[in-house]
Amino acid sequence: MDHAPGFLKVVNDAKTRVHEVTIDQARERLKQNPKVVLMDVREDHEWQKGHATEAVHLGKGILERDLERLYPDPNTEIIMYCGGGFRSALTCDAAQKMGYRNVHSLAGGYKVLVQSGWPMKSGA
Repeated sequence: MDHAPGFLKVVNDAKTRVHEVTIDQARERLKQNPKVVLMDVREDHEWQKGHATEAVHLGKGILERDLERLYPDPNTEIIMYCGGGFRSALTCDAAQKMGYRNVHSLAGGYKVLVQSGWPMKSGA
């Protein structure tokens, strides 16, 4: 996808503060700790088309509004993913600004999940 320069500027800025994990690191974290949250931050229509089986959905547009209500503990480990790893960097940055200390952006996002054969489902 060809992203606008302004969008890439804010994403690259966020990535200086955000911890990215690889698909293998995400698998290992989820295997070691069943309380780790895998969070899909894509739009509703993207979620409906397909998402990781164990993922929860909290779209980027409402993340700041609902994150504390759903996960009140700022120490909750959350791995966020979007389509390609750009929006999840922005949502991780926002979560960190809200006080969350253990959030990660999945490098490559949904595309990498699919390519790796991660179990998927569609619908809600």
